Amino acid sequence: MRKNIAGPVRDANFMWSWLKQLFARARPAAAVRGAHGERLAADFLRRERGFTLVARNWRHPRDRRLELDLVGLDRGALVFIEVKTRSADALVPGYYAVTRRQKRVLRRAAMAYLGQLERKPRTFRFDIVEVTLDDAGGPPVVRHFENIPLIAKHYAG
Repeated sequence: MRKNIAGPVRDANFMWSWLKQLFARARPAAAVRGAHGERLAADFLRRERGFTLVARNWRHPRDRRLELDLVGLDRGALVFIEVKTRSADALVPGYYAVTRRQKRVLRRAAMAYLGQLERKPRTFRFDIVEVTLDDAGGPPVVRHFENIPLIAKHYAG
């Protein structure tokens, strides 16, 4: 006697497709907001701070989890930039949204980026750019925090 196992498999497939649809709807809005914030941050750094941007959304070729939002040059220093886009009524500002765990990942990504360079820069640093978007349609507010502690002072790459 054969058991019919199509029922549980069909139910699992239905649940999986339902979850994918649920997250597919939620993800694009955050991704669009984040990409908009990164564009605003890149424009601000170029226009207001005189940065030259070297890379946007750089990912390590072998470990795709290692990502740097922006990499730029500021007066000869290589700058790794994390962009945090927030709503004006967000409970946690973008500066504080970069957790210790995320800093460890960013440190690994920065080291991987430096490891791929033929010529190492004399100096480098880590910055955070916080972009606050007003849901009521007001102008965005961009704040730039320079030289955030991320990499040991005595790095010898």
